[in-house]
Amino acid sequence: MAAVIQDTETRRDPRRWWALGALVASMLVLGFDMTILNVALPTMARDLGASTGEQQWMADAYIVVFAALMLPAGLLGDRFGRRRMLVAGLVVFLAGSLAGALVDDVTSVIVARAVMGIGGALVMPLALAVLPSLFGPDERTRAVGAVSAASALGLPLGPIIGGWLLDHFWWGSVFLINVPMAAIGITACVLLLPETRDPSAPKVDAVSTALTAAGLGVLIYAIIEAPDRGWDDPLILGFFAAAAVLITLLVVRERRSVRPMLDLSLLAHRGFLANTLAATLVMFVLSGLMFVLPQYLQAVLGHDALATGVRMLPMMGGLLVAARGSAPVVARFGPRAVISSGLVVLAFAAFLGSRTTVHDGYGFTALWLSIAGLGFGFAVVPAMDAALGALPRDRAGSGSGLLMTVRQVGGAIGIALLGSLLASTYADRLETSALPRTVAQTASDSVVGAHVVASRLGDRALAASADAAYVHGMGLVLLVSGIAALATALLAAALVPNPKPEAVLPEEVPDMVTDPENARQ
Repeated sequence: MAAVIQDTETRRDPRRWWALGALVASMLVLGFDMTILNVALPTMARDLGASTGEQQWMADAYIVVFAALMLPAGLLGDRFGRRRMLVAGLVVFLAGSLAGALVDDVTSVIVARAVMGIGGALVMPLALAVLPSLFGPDERTRAVGAVSAASALGLPLGPIIGGWLLDHFWWGSVFLINVPMAAIGITACVLLLPETRDPSAPKVDAVSTALTAAGLGVLIYAIIEAPDRGWDDPLILGFFAAAAVLITLLVVRERRSVRPMLDLSLLAHRGFLANTLAATLVMFVLSGLMFVLPQYLQAVLGHDALATGVRMLPMMGGLLVAARGSAPVVARFGPRAVISSGLVVLAFAAFLGSRTTVHDGYGFTALWLSIAGLGFGFAVVPAMDAALGALPRDRAGSGSGLLMTVRQVGGAIGIALLGSLLASTYADRLETSALPRTVAQTASDSVVGAHVVASRLGDRALAASADAAYVHGMGLVLLVSGIAALATALLAAALVPNPKPEAVLPEEVPDMVTDPENARQ
């Protein structure tokens, strides 16, 4: 009993809630940046002449680097100090944001996004890795909910502030706004976050890191370029084969390593594996949705950037409600029921959204967006909490790195695969037979490009065809997303462990600590 009491008191660091504030500030930076870019993509596509594929790379350059470096970032934090690496990540993120604000071509933007991905890779897993050391099982769900809510809060703030910036300044201002946000996060971490580490963690494996980055990069490239070249193009097939070989070599190397960087033994824990899979497939759906939605709101419905940000609020509102309310619901019904139900709600929202037509107003969009936010929140927060709870405390950095790597891979593939589905469907449905070849290519690259061409030519028929083609492609993306969410709900119902809710009730541990009679016993 004394050992249990001592361990509980160790977890209850008196600075833990202030430290959580520092983590919230860090996660707010990442959430803020993600949706600013989504809203800015149509404007950047117009000003930089970016095709749909180039827009996908502006989004995916960050995610691919982010996912590839998450595992070594977690290990660096375990060995050299999680606070130290977290602050370093915010500094790199700040530098990448500053570079993104100053460049003026697509390639440079993609490079700046990749630099930001390096910083994000250090921030995300280490922010999560600190939670099991600071909070016991009775408080961890609330802590994960707070961190998730911070990311969620950045999502609506990003489009609104970014939209206002785009209406008043050049597109680079959406990167520049990250600089003060990152500075606030750095200050909060330095002043409030205690240092934690695990010096016995394995060293960073440069070969495994290179295999991860190369494998993911080649895979994403093949998915993004396939709609233009054709899925049966020899080059595309060669890239898919190369990605399979690189990822296989990575798995074989890690399985043979005495102290692997990619700790596949963690996947033997049913709770960690099932909940990681659920969180990953949710990110697949959400990332695809967030990629297609801003272009619909701006190009098809005709809203400016600020109005687009405001009109994304219903989804963020649903997500915030779910992030805040998930803890008591999980305590009552268990994680399996909550995760599965959240995924079913998300699937319903996607199926409802797939019924969108060109003539539907914003009210219908707001309805299914609200439902999607609720479903996403009730699915991802319990899944993340349960996955973190299944990790041994001395492997929190590498374990959370693996969790976030797999989850971000799902997000990157979601943008690449669903974005490619949208691009190919849009190009096939767009009517450009009366246009010169170069003009037709510009219109086929993106719905934003089609509206630019239509405006210059005064061609209302082209604008109407572009709207109809885009809405059809978006509906197909949402239909696929709904099927994926429903399949994930079935997997979660079958695989996610369901510990007894009373085992994690918040009343149990506090009584042991605060009641002197219990402590003496």
